[in-house]
Order: sequence, then C-alpha cells, then structure tokens
Amino acid sequence: MYRQGDILIVPVGEETVPASVVATPSVPRDARGRLVLALGEATGHAHAVVGPGSLVRGARPMDPAFLHLPSGGRVVHEEHAAISLPKGWYHVRRQREYVPGAFRVVAD
Repeated sequence: MYRQGDILIVPVGEETVPASVVATPSVPRDARGRLVLALGEATGHAHAVVGPGSLVRGARPMDPAFLHLPSGGRVVHEEHAAISLPKGWYHVRRQREYVPGAFRVVAD
C-alpha cells in the first residue's frame, strides 16, 4: 500500500480488475502530460502520475479509480515526496471523512 496525502494506492492483481475497467477509455492527461489522481480544490496542486499508464475512474466521487502502470511510474505532488510504483494494477482511493449522516471526500 502507498499513501500520499489524501490518496491511498493499493496494488491489486490483474485477475481482480473487472473486464469493464480494462475496456473503458483512460482519463485524459492534463496539459502537462500527467494522469491526475486528485486535484487540490484549495491549492490547485495535483497528485499525479508521470510516465506511461492509464487511469479509469468510477462514476461517483467515492468510487475507486483503477490505475495501470505497464512499466512502473511515479506519483508526484507539489507538497509531498514522490512515490515510485512498480508495474502493475492499483486501486486509487481518496480519503474520506464522516459528517453526520454521510461521508465526503477530503479536500485539500
């Protein structure tokens, strides 16, 4: 498991990735060529992957995203140390917090 700020990245076996995820188009890269895992609402900073790979998001904010890194990659952020990830598949989850009657995604 890997954590960077409010992002949790959990390795998963390729056999556990649903076929629908593999067939879904990847999230487009930003203007700097990065796969953005989460964008800071307050700061504009981003948890982002540099290097080859693909990211498929769920329909709702609390749904995990699936990240595929065919040759490994690095997760970067302006305020955190970079994390090197080996090749493979990952679940990417945003930290969430409880508010009376619901959960919400933590915003930085």
